[in-house]
Amino acid sequence: MHAITIRQPGGPEVLEWAETPDPTPRPGEVLLEVAATAVNRADLLQSQGFYPPPKGSSEILGLECSGTITALGDGVTGWRVGDEVCALLAGGGYAEKVAVPAPQLLPVPKGVSLVDAAALPEVVCTVWSTVVQMAGLTEGDVLLVHGGAGGIGTCAIQIGKALGATVAVTAGSDERLAKCRELGADITINYKSQDFVEEVRKATDGHGADVVLDNMGASYLARNIAVLAMDGRVVNIGMQGGVKGELAINDLMAKRGGVLSAGLRHRPITGKGSKEEIVADVRTRLWPLVEAGQVQPIIGHTLPMAQAAQAHRALEASEAFGKILLTA
Repeated sequence: MHAITIRQPGGPEVLEWAETPDPTPRPGEVLLEVAATAVNRADLLQSQGFYPPPKGSSEILGLECSGTITALGDGVTGWRVGDEVCALLAGGGYAEKVAVPAPQLLPVPKGVSLVDAAALPEVVCTVWSTVVQMAGLTEGDVLLVHGGAGGIGTCAIQIGKALGATVAVTAGSDERLAKCRELGADITINYKSQDFVEEVRKATDGHGADVVLDNMGASYLARNIAVLAMDGRVVNIGMQGGVKGELAINDLMAKRGGVLSAGLRHRPITGKGSKEEIVADVRTRLWPLVEAGQVQPIIGHTLPMAQAAQAHRALEASEAFGKILLTA
């Protein structure tokens, strides 16, 4: 098969479309013929040598894909050769074929094309596991989403609105904020010219945010606590603003607040807190919202997989609104 390989750690220029051995499904896995994969910031980190895959996982980039099942490993039930699916991956999506643990499969939702379904698994599982399962977002809450114009952000806006929350977002341009409003965002804040703490408090009559979905980490920690409502929760999924921050415990205690943090890639496949649990809950509770059109993949660019380097440059430059797809 062909796949994107990494010549040596570095920027987009190190990505090459080359022949690699075909994967073989192990017991409990299926083999997919990949239709498309999606680009995530974790892919940029891995190509630079900073975010290796879990032990035993594919070294090939790609944390999600869509495709058609072509073979079943021993012990797989509930799926058949020919099924069209999308999948959460620990790696391997930037390729023509990938082996996937069966618990990480989702059927392509009704109303979503096979290619477009590649934009769903990583973002929906990330948002659902953090904002809903961990932080407990409920109807009437105020949800603040940092990076509202990205793949995670555009998904979080839609999930928040579908669950009856008031959604506030930050983004870096008025044009991107306008698109966030089209998705349903109620409060839009240009982080380059506005203070999100002040704007959220003003827009909510001083209440603040019940849940903050944060991709920045250290640089936003103090202000994320400042914007919290009483009993609010910050849930962190990224470190774009640094890995070490100072936490004012008294400020957090005054809010009866919580700071949560979680990743997805290194969770176990099965068991407590596993990808299997998240995927099953997504299929049961979120997939009906996708099929009803309340949560949809938002795709900014689609490129051939061989042009992964161009896709990485586009993600680095924040050129796309929503996800960037690579087609096999």
